[in-house]
Amino acid sequence: MLKRASLPLLATVLAASSAEAQMRTAKPVLHGRHWMAITGKPLAATAGAMTFQRGGNAVDAACAMLAATSTMWDVLSWGGETQALIYNPHTGQVIGINALGVAPTGATPEFFRSRGMQYPPEYGPLAAVTPGTPGGLLVMLAEYGKLSLREVLEPAIQMADGYPIEAQTANSIERNKDRIREWPYSRAVFLTHPGEDREAPRPGEVFRQPDLARMLRQLVEAEQQALAAGRSRRAAIMAAYERFYRGDIAREFVRGVQEQGGLITLDDLARWEVKVEQPLSVDYKGIRVYKLSQWTQGPAMLQALNILENFDLKSMGYNSSRYIHTLYQSMSLAFADRDFYYGDPYFAPEEPIRGLLSDEYARQRAALINPERNDPTIAPGDPYPFQGQTNPFAALLRNWNRARADSVSAPPRAGLTFEQSFYLGTTSVETADAEGWVVSITPSGGWVPAVIAGRTGVGLSQRLQSFVLDAAENPYNVLRPGQRPRVTLTPTMALKDGKPFLSFAVQGGDSQDQNLLQFFLNVVEFGMNVQEAAEAPNINSFQMRSSFGGHETQPGRILLAESMPAWVRSDLRRMGYELTFEERTSGPINAIWFDRQHGTFWGGSSHHGEDYGIAW
Repeated sequence: MLKRASLPLLATVLAASSAEAQMRTAKPVLHGRHWMAITGKPLAATAGAMTFQRGGNAVDAACAMLAATSTMWDVLSWGGETQALIYNPHTGQVIGINALGVAPTGATPEFFRSRGMQYPPEYGPLAAVTPGTPGGLLVMLAEYGKLSLREVLEPAIQMADGYPIEAQTANSIERNKDRIREWPYSRAVFLTHPGEDREAPRPGEVFRQPDLARMLRQLVEAEQQALAAGRSRRAAIMAAYERFYRGDIAREFVRGVQEQGGLITLDDLARWEVKVEQPLSVDYKGIRVYKLSQWTQGPAMLQALNILENFDLKSMGYNSSRYIHTLYQSMSLAFADRDFYYGDPYFAPEEPIRGLLSDEYARQRAALINPERNDPTIAPGDPYPFQGQTNPFAALLRNWNRARADSVSAPPRAGLTFEQSFYLGTTSVETADAEGWVVSITPSGGWVPAVIAGRTGVGLSQRLQSFVLDAAENPYNVLRPGQRPRVTLTPTMALKDGKPFLSFAVQGGDSQDQNLLQFFLNVVEFGMNVQEAAEAPNINSFQMRSSFGGHETQPGRILLAESMPAWVRSDLRRMGYELTFEERTSGPINAIWFDRQHGTFWGGSSHHGEDYGIAW
């Protein structure tokens, strides 16, 4: 006769079953001891693995992956921009890489207003800032890598000679073929079947880019000639930098841009330079979180963490209505500050970043949250008193909600839908090695459909659209030649006890720091492992201004996973939210967690897209 299990034993069994169920993910955790490489495409992750197997460190591998993703048009290309955080194990410091291009000569508010535009265009030669990715890659490799440029670019050169294109990019080309036809060099590269019903490459077709392959070989040629002349490894790599920005590649690039109506000049390229920076950071419950500075949206995540430290998130429960509401309101407060105060720190006026990241200012912002209702009128605060100064733009600040209302009522621009523009562009690259180097990159720009600059094979960035033309919207981010736009691109790194704890990044425009914030809290507050946290459903707010297109905003709108329970949906509707749903809302996030107990790496790669990792 069977005995009934006691209630304590039954509870233990059910708890164990529940814990086991929570551990089931679409992808397994990626484990490694010697190195790890995760990025937006499987072939690009393989490029990182090849580089590690050659003896390269995490910086070499990250550069090889960056080159591969740019060659694959993984929502970016070689003419885009690169943002990176690098942990140097020999100094214990986190280093910021600012390889964002600048507005070209002649790009002024008056220029675009004279053409009837409220913002710079979404596409075409007039949407371009100067290319930053080549410079960013070359500087990172020269300063912190071990291998030669020839070794690091070899996978990308092979791919430019021809690789089997995946469906995601091939279908994106087909969807955008009408616009691609407008630009002769783009048409020649992308539309491999002109005149047929499907003019784009077919999935699995070998996609060839001979002009790009030639340009990459020219970079290697510059390096090899410098080495033959007795120059150092670093100087030889920088000879390739010189050739791209001041040599024959620059001349063909500028010729191709100007032929198609763009503004970039040889002087614009020659004067631009990569900035090696000290990133910003805040402490969250003993974990130091690092972001690039206010030329990105990264500090908004730091601000949100400061605000959220005023609440007991764990007691609310993961993705409860109370937790979601607190997240949404905290993000709205932080992103309102982003929309008004962030800009290029190398240009006046100086952004009040010390006040924005102060704990006292965070407490003031947290006190504004109504626990029962969404506030669609949340506006930027005034951080200046928290750094002992008076706000020079107080009048603009008082009228910001009026300008915001005008933005809400403005009709969407032709081209992308609001959702498409909100999530625009970007991939991510995460690497780590046994020596201790860690790299997190969010490269972007030059996504399909891109204007290709002459016979360089290089697609132009579309980042100029992230500027505003009116100081009433953001006096720190008004378009000026030579200035960098405030971008959404935002790699992240976290240290615990002075050692790497997490390295993580995600694609997705204005959703990036929203998803990264939730990923971080999933690990730190709710004890998820790196893969669980990467796949866990996130929310997205649309209350901030879009950084693209017509810079629209939709206060109160929220994206939830279809799995969200009915009672949570009901609570959120009662709180004033407009609910929308998707099957997957996890990113796609790529991340590495550092297991100090065992000296190993745990990799996470969301099941949202085509992101993929390899480790050893």
